[in-house]
Amino acid sequence: MASEKIVAIIPARGGSKGVPKKNIKLLGDYPLIAFSIAAAKLCPEIQRLVVSTDSPEIAEIARSYGAEIPFLRPPEFARDSSPNIDVIRHALDWFKDNEGGEPDLLVQLLPTTPLRDPVLIGSAIRRIQGKPYATSLRSVHELAEPPQKMMKIQGDFLVGFFPEDPRPEYFNLPRQTFPLAYHPNGYVEIISTSSVRTGKGLFGSKILAFVTPVTAEVDSPEDFEYLMYIIEKKGHPIHGYLKANFPAH
Repeated sequence: MASEKIVAIIPARGGSKGVPKKNIKLLGDYPLIAFSIAAAKLCPEIQRLVVSTDSPEIAEIARSYGAEIPFLRPPEFARDSSPNIDVIRHALDWFKDNEGGEPDLLVQLLPTTPLRDPVLIGSAIRRIQGKPYATSLRSVHELAEPPQKMMKIQGDFLVGFFPEDPRPEYFNLPRQTFPLAYHPNGYVEIISTSSVRTGKGLFGSKILAFVTPVTAEVDSPEDFEYLMYIIEKKGHPIHGYLKANFPAH
């Protein structure tokens, strides 16, 4: 497995409705994307780091933190509605057309999950390398409540999401009644190129589970405040690395 070509890809489009310019908004004096770049660079299992963006501004900032920007993503793959598989296929096609070959594994690091441990990323890579039948790997963390406990509003009333459950008011049962549930969190996603090329989806049918600690993701301005609280309260190695190696903004 040591001969496998492993490339990290950070997808970072310019448009963002919830938080304008989210991927380069400052977190602890550094652009959000810088945290994912640093995590990839500190993981020895990753051989190359590429940022896929449609934005020249993001490209310039990412390059200043050590990322490679071999191409700009076409606008049709950078819309709100653009599926992630199109972003990955575009990158793979570029590698094939311009470099004559593709990586074996793509390690996708979403900028919106900034506080990672590079050691865990390396563990995830070794895990999928040891499972040759896997089509991908996705990181998850355990949910406090299973989906069976959740409700939706139908008309004026609350109803459960699982009406086929024969138990009366199943949603009021203790959470221990149900299997543990996990939330995909973007900490690390590893995609087998050969699986993507089969045309059966981005992650395929054999998705390895990789359980991480509960992880904060960025969707709103309030999430930046919470992440900053974590950094100030507990510190974080990635933030420390950035402070030691790059001037603050």
